[in-house]
Amino acid sequence: MAWTKYQLFLAGLMLTTGSINTLSAKWADMFSARGCRDDPEHGFSHPFVQAVGMFLGEFSCLAVFYILLCHDRRSPEPKMNPGQSFNPLLFFPPAMCDMTATSIMYVALNMTSASSFQMLRGAVIIFTGLLSVAFLGRRLLASQWIGILITILGLVIVGLADFFSGHKDEHKLSDVITGDLLIVLAQVIVSVQMVLEEKFVYKHDVHPLRAVGTEGFFGFFVLSLLLIPMYFIHVGNFSDNPRQVLEDALDAFCQIGHQPLILLALLGNTVSIAFFNFAGISVTKEISATTRMVLDSLRTLVIWVVSMALGWEQFHGLQVLGFLVLLLGTALYNGLHRPLLARIPCCAGMVNQEEESSAGERERLLGEGRVQAGDES
Repeated sequence: MAWTKYQLFLAGLMLTTGSINTLSAKWADMFSARGCRDDPEHGFSHPFVQAVGMFLGEFSCLAVFYILLCHDRRSPEPKMNPGQSFNPLLFFPPAMCDMTATSIMYVALNMTSASSFQMLRGAVIIFTGLLSVAFLGRRLLASQWIGILITILGLVIVGLADFFSGHKDEHKLSDVITGDLLIVLAQVIVSVQMVLEEKFVYKHDVHPLRAVGTEGFFGFFVLSLLLIPMYFIHVGNFSDNPRQVLEDALDAFCQIGHQPLILLALLGNTVSIAFFNFAGISVTKEISATTRMVLDSLRTLVIWVVSMALGWEQFHGLQVLGFLVLLLGTALYNGLHRPLLARIPCCAGMVNQEEESSAGERERLLGEGRVQAGDES
């Protein structure tokens, strides 16, 4: 079935804004400018300020949700499901997971390349799969277990690519390895966030834009307040700002004043994350969740190609192999192999069994969510 112009627009918007999100964050890290005092020109290294900007973008999704809801209610036949009423504090724990993971990843992005940053984020399916088995009682299919194992292999290959090439780039080898490990660590926290979100969304039928916006609200205000104590916490050489504190927000604003292009990069990150969330949710609704996964994988390829075209990093064959292995692992975990195998007569029965098992698992989780919601009401 051919895509409509609107579906093509959504797919293009998701791919473009998702790529801009990572590239703009890396672009900001590459600037140098003077700070507030008589310090010499230094690199823009303010991961927590960048994280605040990202949460502002997520917070804006809440405004988008209410605008769409008001527009829908004015139509003759309202179609939008606002979901059940719920206590917004239920999203405080996943928001804190998001805040911690995002901050760690922005620290890591200062240490490694944009392409490795995006590729290593694929580790999230490993920890999400394991945690969903442990805490949601989910039963993973054989193809999903294989996908997890292949993803682990892909992460090892990407890590080796960084190990062998790290000394050739602008980053020190020790920084590259530390950055890669921090990204993988952040995915453990992201997986906890995703499991918590899944539990709450199934239970309360929360609209995704509302969920993203609520988490953005908590993340934005909590992290903004934390910038105050961070200004006084001395961390030595761990920080790249002149005062060697955990985060020097005043230095960040002064650098923006001396180099306005930094503000453009930060705005690109903030605006792109809002549109990326909207486009991702719309792609899932208008096309399919599978298409969203494919586009997310293509986003990694776009970031890698653009980074090489801009001269931010060099071509490494091991990184290509790592990307392909990660792509295969992600495809197996998300069931992208089923349409291909369904065309093979000898494999069609196996695919049908997998789809029935997957559908039954979704119904079981939805049923448990409805029962729990009924017990509490």
